[in-house]
Amino acid sequence: MIEKVLVANRGEIALRVMRACRELGIRTVAVHSTIDADSLHVKFADESVCIGGHLASDSYLNIPRVMAAAEISGADAIHPGYGFLAENAEFADIVTSCELTWIGPSAEIISRMGDKNAARMAAIEAGVPVVPGSEGLVKDADEAVEVAETIGYPVMVKAVAGGGGKGMRPAFDEEQLRSAVVTASNEAQAAFKNGDLYLEKLVQRPRHVEVQILGDLHGNILHLGERDCSIQRRHQKLIEEAPSPAVDEDLRRRMGEAAVRLAKAVDYSSAGTIEFLLDEDGNFYFMEMNTRIQVEHPVTEMVTGLDIVKEQIRIASGEPLRFRQSDITIRGHAIECRVNAEDPARNFAPTPGKIMALHPPGGPGVRLDTHIYADYVVSPHYDSLLGKLICHGEDREEAVARMRRALSEMVIEGVATSIPFHLQVLGDEVFQEGKATTAYIEERMERLKEAMAAAEA
Repeated sequence: MIEKVLVANRGEIALRVMRACRELGIRTVAVHSTIDADSLHVKFADESVCIGGHLASDSYLNIPRVMAAAEISGADAIHPGYGFLAENAEFADIVTSCELTWIGPSAEIISRMGDKNAARMAAIEAGVPVVPGSEGLVKDADEAVEVAETIGYPVMVKAVAGGGGKGMRPAFDEEQLRSAVVTASNEAQAAFKNGDLYLEKLVQRPRHVEVQILGDLHGNILHLGERDCSIQRRHQKLIEEAPSPAVDEDLRRRMGEAAVRLAKAVDYSSAGTIEFLLDEDGNFYFMEMNTRIQVEHPVTEMVTGLDIVKEQIRIASGEPLRFRQSDITIRGHAIECRVNAEDPARNFAPTPGKIMALHPPGGPGVRLDTHIYADYVVSPHYDSLLGKLICHGEDREEAVARMRRALSEMVIEGVATSIPFHLQVLGDEVFQEGKATTAYIEERMERLKEAMAAAEA
């Protein structure tokens, strides 16, 4: 078993990993920037190392400094969490080359599945449905137009190295497509140092449904059911739930089998997520694979009773999976709301500042994963996530009611948060009927703003 894990991250995910390590009897090392010296993940860890200034490029994204911290502390493993270096194949390769245990999939798999076009080709080879599109990269706007004329408009231009909505542009005609190719390529080049693009048919008003998988180093792979992540803004998820209200037992089985088939085809190990688009006719299409722990993993934990982070650590230690597919059962329903330091009434503008007071919600079936506390200063230099509120109920109706109650109990003073937005979404008839698609916020935001203003008055 691993003896000491360096957590190459910050915030709530760093705390989440450290809690799993502590329950397994594993010591932890926190790395932090200068302005994160008083963060909870630093206080909670057994040891801590300052690795640079407030800029992520000087600290959390600085591979030599992270590796130096591992050497100084004597860590024998590194967990990257999500974001920052979590899907950096070079970092994973360096970690293993230094004979440390990398708690995640191999660098080769991260590289292959991080290239969205290569991942698409792998899905096709594995017999997993994909959205019609280009057979490979499109070299310029002229080639993109040729492909679009074959598959039909509207189309989506996608960067092979994209993420978080960067390098993605829809196009409904040739003029828009030519502009989208230039814009998406430039954006992806600036963000990911790779401007390569491919093209897909645009599936309009789909559900975003993803399947959680686990694979060990012995060839055993299984899935833990699906999550619905359709409530999102600019491709950033805001609310997730498990199971999906749009998925029945037969569809769940078929999506799970497809996810496992793809994972086996690429010899995947560790925790991972296969993301699908689900159209209005119940057809699902592979979208991408995330080769890391997901922000929304707690909803799956709540309905399966499994600790996914612990399983990651056991897998990296060489242990085989302790259960079979037939052992996995879905119990009840869980919902997660991402509480961000953003003002939804001002187009979700970031709201950094000092938290003057904090009152967390409680009661049965309520979980809050957060790193904030009274007097904590929310920095403008990092992600705006303050915490994840997760509620579990016997069914979806109870989970929604419990989340509304928990959100109304939660008090964060000093910065504006997304709590008012979540309360209005959970009370909205479209959400309550389980009919929200990825177009939900675009279609309902004005109504939600009016409801938030009325509630505040």
